[in-house]
Amino acid sequence: MKNLKFHIVFSLVFLMSLSVFSQTKRELENQREKYKAEIVKLNKLLFSETKKGKNALEDLKDINQKIAVRNKLINTINLEAKLLSTEIRANEREITKLNKSLKELKADYGEMIYKSYKSKSQQSRTMFLLSSQNFHQAYKRLEYMKQYTQFRKKQGEEILVQTSFIEKKNDSLIIQKKNKEALILAEKNQKKEIEADKRKQEDLLSTIKKKEGKYKREIEKNVKEDKRIAAQIDKIIRDEIEKANRLALSKLKDKPKTPTKKNEFILTPEAKALATKFELNKGKLPWPVKEGLVVRKFGKQPHPTFPGIIINGTGLHIVTSKGSNAEAIFSGEVLNVLVGSDGTKNVFIRHGNYISSYNHLENSFVKKGDKVEIGQNLGKIFTDKINGKTTLVFVLLKNTEKLDPASWMLKR
Repeated sequence: MKNLKFHIVFSLVFLMSLSVFSQTKRELENQREKYKAEIVKLNKLLFSETKKGKNALEDLKDINQKIAVRNKLINTINLEAKLLSTEIRANEREITKLNKSLKELKADYGEMIYKSYKSKSQQSRTMFLLSSQNFHQAYKRLEYMKQYTQFRKKQGEEILVQTSFIEKKNDSLIIQKKNKEALILAEKNQKKEIEADKRKQEDLLSTIKKKEGKYKREIEKNVKEDKRIAAQIDKIIRDEIEKANRLALSKLKDKPKTPTKKNEFILTPEAKALATKFELNKGKLPWPVKEGLVVRKFGKQPHPTFPGIIINGTGLHIVTSKGSNAEAIFSGEVLNVLVGSDGTKNVFIRHGNYISSYNHLENSFVKKGDKVEIGQNLGKIFTDKINGKTTLVFVLLKNTEKLDPASWMLKR
């Protein structure tokens, strides 16, 4: 009975610690699958399309992004393998203790069977009962014999249960060791892949170094052009707010008592309700593409190759599959459709005092004044024939203030 209690207590402690391990293990497994899927997406969106021209800076940025994700994957696999090693050692220790406990249990049971056999050969059960001095003693002896038989039976059953439990533990241990072998192999394969990526990275860095001045001038020129376009768009948005406010004032019965701040929408009750609804969906809004990869984040950031040059992300640059459409993240009204100097289109949708902008479209399926619904296709995203990438520039504003779209979208 002492062995059985020890086994139950030990198993409960082990199972409690295992549940903590399992939670972390599941998290790591999910993380590993996420990074694997991200690498598949990177290969599909950044490396599968045929490029008509070579751009070392662009190629280096892409390879750096892949190396970063692959490093995260290797690190996750490493943590998984370490956790599995801890589980294996814990299982091995438990199996050793269980085997020792089973050995003791079998020894006790064997000794009891031997004594019972000796007792039978010296004196039969009937004689043991008949030799009682009175009825009370005979009853006590009968009860003792029953209890002794039950105890033997229980010990026999406990041996079977513990043997079965140890077999299951051994099976679990075999599976764990196989899983660890699979993880070690996966890590080895990822290290081979990252070595190949790093060789490409070194080649590209060597190419860039030879023409460093040329590339820096090219980046600085692009930064200036981005600023010029952003300033142009800002002016168009201010003009659109002014036009919308004139229209809103003509419709409002009760004019605002306090003057509206410059470059802010005057909200009708309907527009105010839409803006509130939009705000309530912060962190839950859908992405403007079905499948995509963020290649440039929002805000000021150092250039990935030349950290001394600061680039400003007015929104998110999202690479998606060729032929993909931009989709409205919320219901609203088309504020304007602009045509850039390269012929690409930029659709602005108003959601109360919020604006979502979908830039770099090949064509537009909507026009100014159209009402749009959440998820509605707005236009086909342009595919660059030189680098083969299909990139949407997605910007989010509250009046004229630019917001980080990533904090408003569903986490992917």
